[in-house]
Amino acid sequence: MAAVSVISNIAEGFKRGNPVEFIFFLGISKGSSGEIKTQLYVALNQRFITASEFQQTFGQTKKVSSLIYRLIECLKGSTFKGLKYKMPTKEND
Repeated sequence: MAAVSVISNIAEGFKRGNPVEFIFFLGISKGSSGEIKTQLYVALNQRFITASEFQQTFGQTKKVSSLIYRLIECLKGSTFKGLKYKMPTKEND
């Protein structure tokens, strides 16, 4: 479920239409990536996955977490107000 939470929170935050809320939801998403790391340790300890599968998936999770962090930092330094402040169009849905 945590993996679904990562992408779902990114999507929800983006659709909120402003960087402050987007950053908030990105933070939740980053937290969910930490949850995935914990679940990977449990899966490895219970022998649901191999050490190789753990290493590969853990590495991918670290990369995703890093990308989310960099996006948060980029948004913090941006002057863009967000789509919420543009004229509404059918394409903004």
